[in-house]
Amino acid sequence: MRKALSLAAALAAVAALVVPGTASATPTVQWKECPADVARPGLECGTLQVPLDYKKREGRKIEVTISRLASKNPEKRRGVLFTNPGGPSEGLTFPSDLTLFGMPQSVLDAYDIIGMDPRGFGYSTPATCDLTDEQMFFGNVPPYAVTQADVRKRADEVRQIAQQCTTSSTAYLLPHNTTANIARDLDSVRQALGERKASFLGYSYGTNLGAVYTTMFPRTTDRVVLDSNLGAGGWDVEGSRNYGRGVEDTFPQFAAWAAKRPQYGLGTTPEQVRAKYFEIAAKLDRTPSPEGITGQLFRVMTFGGLYRTTDAAFAKLAAQYQALNAGTPLPPDNTPAPARVESLISGRFYVVCGDSRWPTAVSTYERNVAVDRVRYPMFGAAGANIMPCAFWPDPVEKQVKPNDRGPRNVLMVQNERDPATPLAGARSMRRAFGDRAAMIVADQGGHGTYLLGANKCANEEVTAYLVGGERPGDRKC
Repeated sequence: MRKALSLAAALAAVAALVVPGTASATPTVQWKECPADVARPGLECGTLQVPLDYKKREGRKIEVTISRLASKNPEKRRGVLFTNPGGPSEGLTFPSDLTLFGMPQSVLDAYDIIGMDPRGFGYSTPATCDLTDEQMFFGNVPPYAVTQADVRKRADEVRQIAQQCTTSSTAYLLPHNTTANIARDLDSVRQALGERKASFLGYSYGTNLGAVYTTMFPRTTDRVVLDSNLGAGGWDVEGSRNYGRGVEDTFPQFAAWAAKRPQYGLGTTPEQVRAKYFEIAAKLDRTPSPEGITGQLFRVMTFGGLYRTTDAAFAKLAAQYQALNAGTPLPPDNTPAPARVESLISGRFYVVCGDSRWPTAVSTYERNVAVDRVRYPMFGAAGANIMPCAFWPDPVEKQVKPNDRGPRNVLMVQNERDPATPLAGARSMRRAFGDRAAMIVADQGGHGTYLLGANKCANEEVTAYLVGGERPGDRKC
């Protein structure tokens, strides 16, 4: 069971309009060494007090922690680049992570790269739901509902999770830990840094945050890059259902790869590899592996395994399939579990469930699962399954959605095949932005385009925009 939790926790980490006022006095950020567990060469950290409720600016405050990888080239420095790795999750180390991914020196010269633990995460007044190990198994992605009875069983489980969240010691955060307020926190950081404008680079859930940020603050956002895009509604019920489509879009690339490597014993054609997926899942539905891998966890492992489409990533996934197919022990997995897993998953519930109104009737999820099990048989009955959001208090403000009012400063970049945020969702975001945005579609698979994929054209276009402001039109790379 511990092995299963480790896998689920790792996958949980991988693998979203009120006119703002102006504070009477703008605080500043004092930079210092980062906490030991997030310290990286050249990275410095600072804290800022922000309103819990921006409608009551003089009321209760919470703390957000930010990081900075400062430009060392004052002649080329343009300003600050806010970054968000997705999740929602912690983000203090992300500026340093971007350098490991290959962030060009021209971008590092042009900007102070800024990371942030959003409110509710990490070092920014963390949230809790007092989750047990078992409750954290499917903290990011719902379990696959093999039968309709599984939906009702999951409903009982997530009703309990919602109850724990709304009665926990940090329940006071609940109405206010939203993407809109995280966007307001970003603008508070911008003011504290003394910057007239700020640019933004966000991945996955970070595209929702970036879209909300530039929608709320169009005059103070500079160059905005949104990578691996959620739909216009953010991480809502349809965003979750899109997982089913994403797996169907991306799995053929793995199937073709595995079919050319008969040593894994998964088949010699893509069709045979796909059939093997269903065979292994059904076997584990009946009898979990010795490590406790059920059919539900196997499907989530596949979902996470498609985030990267490199030979190394596919070899790892194929070796897992081979072991589960043969009933032998899984290969060692050295992927570290994220720190503070309980707070990570709890904070995620706070934001995702607090952003929008989810259907409240269990029967709605039963219907969605029945439809998506047929429409997207590999993973549709997972993405459509019920979340704690079904039993969440109503949001305290109207959800912010992107629109076409503002400067033409948004560049979207999107893989054609993405398991978590498929192209169909990105297109809805693109339509919502209208003339404000342009979108590059990269002919590759996986979750994450800029610096995370091998598409030279897409990487160069994003770099050119961040550094020189040369935003292309809609195009395919």
